[in-house]
Amino acid sequence: MDFAFDARTEELRARLLAFMDAHVYPAERVAEEQRAELASPWDVPPVVEELKAEARRQGLWNLFLPDEEYGAGLTNLQYAPLAEITGRSPQLAPTALNCSAPDTGNMEVLAAFGSDEQRKQWLEPLLAGEIRSAFAMTEPEVASSDATNIETRIDRDGDTYVVNGRKWYISGALHPDCRVFIVMGKTDPDGPDIRRQQSMVLVPRDTPGVEIRRPMRVYGYEDHYHGGHAEVVFHDVRVPVANLIGEEGGGFAIAQARLGPGRIHHCMRLIGMAERAVELMCRRAVSRTAFGKPLAAQGQVQAWIADARVAIEQLRLLVLKTAWLMDTVGNKGAHTEIQAIKIATPRTVVDIVDRAVQLHGAAGVSQDFPLAELWAAARTLRLADGPDEVHQRSLARREIRAYARG
Repeated sequence: MDFAFDARTEELRARLLAFMDAHVYPAERVAEEQRAELASPWDVPPVVEELKAEARRQGLWNLFLPDEEYGAGLTNLQYAPLAEITGRSPQLAPTALNCSAPDTGNMEVLAAFGSDEQRKQWLEPLLAGEIRSAFAMTEPEVASSDATNIETRIDRDGDTYVVNGRKWYISGALHPDCRVFIVMGKTDPDGPDIRRQQSMVLVPRDTPGVEIRRPMRVYGYEDHYHGGHAEVVFHDVRVPVANLIGEEGGGFAIAQARLGPGRIHHCMRLIGMAERAVELMCRRAVSRTAFGKPLAAQGQVQAWIADARVAIEQLRLLVLKTAWLMDTVGNKGAHTEIQAIKIATPRTVVDIVDRAVQLHGAAGVSQDFPLAELWAAARTLRLADGPDEVHQRSLARREIRAYARG
């Protein structure tokens, strides 16, 4: 593995860093000021659309999609350092580049598994940033960390499917531009193979029977810029059979294909969050004095900053290795590394951001700095796309298997 970024990555990194400095960071405070004037908490501050237009003008658009027909054609290894940069402003930067979840995963699903008609109706406007989408998988009544537990039903009735079920923490569902859900449910609940019982269907948001019951908070935050997280109930929702993605029984496999790239995207953005936290720590440390000397001269503060730098460099190397393996041997061949980064990265970044909060004192938990929101986002990612314990269980079983056979 070559540790140097190639020429295209370096060129895009330079352009993206300049875009962040000139447009994204200045827009953070503007967006908050504009949001206070909006009629609905889910409406989009005008500055966000301005950022999207500028990013598209500069060619910083759909960088996440490796398929050149739809996206920038970057490999995982090329995209990883770009995703890290966007993580420094996780509310605005991914959205500005049309690289924010859940739309990224949904676009990947449609590009890989969607029919020509589905791509025309939904993928094209998503790629253009004209609409938003949501992914409805998690359910409150079952342990959704085991996807085979999903209880939502997708029953065939002639030339339609009828969807009934209750989902929650459905990201993006409250966004005013959300137009479609990808819904996972069971089409064959009694089938002998528990990983072939599930399917995925496209459900337009305005379909009769779709009820947005309530917004869900994340550590008190509503995640406005990404369209929030909602509890959604499907009451006898009818969609055409043509809205099936892939084949009946393919839902579990599609979910796994969707989550692999999503996990590495999350982990690279998390490293960007950690870099932002370290920058804020250093700025605070050199500007504040306590007990007769700058915080930067305090041994404990120096240890926090040094440990954070070591941890970030370790995480980045592991994530870049994972990206390289995904490109060279595929997601299945990189399974161990994908799980390793999903375990290590959120846990470590939570610790780094927590120390940054501590260094800032009361300001660290205030709205004047992004640290509290960064902490909430990082802590949530210990649950999203599979909790730590699920990945630990799977990774440990793979490690032990060879010895059990021996």
